[in-house]
Amino acid sequence: MTVEPVLLDVKDLKVHFDVPAGGILFKKTVPLKAVDGVSFQIKSGETLGVVGESGCGKSTLGRAILRLIEPTAGEAVWLGRDLASINHKQMQALRADLQIIFQDPLASLDPRMTIGQIISEPLITHRPELTKAQVREEVREIMERVGLLPDMINRYAHEFSGGQCQRIGIARAMILRPKLIVCDEAVSALDVSIQAQIVNLLQELQREFGLALLFISHDLSVVRHISHRILVLYLGNVMEIADRDTIYNAPKHPYTKALISAVPIPDPILERNKERIVLTGELPSPINPPSGCVFRTRCPYAREKCATDVPKIEVLGPKHQVACHFHREM
Repeated sequence: MTVEPVLLDVKDLKVHFDVPAGGILFKKTVPLKAVDGVSFQIKSGETLGVVGESGCGKSTLGRAILRLIEPTAGEAVWLGRDLASINHKQMQALRADLQIIFQDPLASLDPRMTIGQIISEPLITHRPELTKAQVREEVREIMERVGLLPDMINRYAHEFSGGQCQRIGIARAMILRPKLIVCDEAVSALDVSIQAQIVNLLQELQREFGLALLFISHDLSVVRHISHRILVLYLGNVMEIADRDTIYNAPKHPYTKALISAVPIPDPILERNKERIVLTGELPSPINPPSGCVFRTRCPYAREKCATDVPKIEVLGPKHQVACHFHREM
């Protein structure tokens, strides 16, 4: 059995923002802990899903790995090189292997450029030796591969539907044949039927080119369909990491269980009779997170120890980790 190499090894990554707090007279700042010590690995050809409520740090995590946001601490090791420590020129050279697909397909495309110009931009930057004819041929080829008619090459983004705009975004990300793509809520703005088409396209491209995907989403049904492993994030902290089947069939963390219970089941009888776990209260502020376990203020199983001790990531199996003091008693 072939063991796929680790492409990305994220170690204790933190992203803190200084937020003004002190009024006009006192220039005081406090840290907003958007991502607070996240660790995981992604192997070649693998999809790691990242799930959690809005505001838990999913998008910040993805952008910090690509250095679109500067991390505060920690490492993001890409094929042996720490992305957080290299300079701008070195990072620019690595962007051919590291691409992103954004949430809003239309807003991520320049309205003044034709889609041919949009898709060809990475080629012109990273492969300047290509002639105009060669660039045009590569663009037409990738357009056809993602389901766009090559004859549309001179049209503008506003002439396309949301699903077509996301295909343009995928073509732009794929034109350099990258090794990793961060999908930042890439299907959340699309209709359900179009979501399925885009997810299937990403899976086809993954099989064809051996892509690794970091798939960020709040839709657990979509994540279940596309992911090999899933990372559950809450207030910038990892609650649980496991393979897809373990997360959905045998979750250990109470937050994971609550998320899974909210996923609708297509069988109406099972849907009516399933156990629902309803979380009380709102997501705490990352400026002033709870002491100890950050989930304790909403956890139905919280005890005194949860308020004083930060739970460590415990390894339950080769692909299963959980951060909870009392997961064995639930």
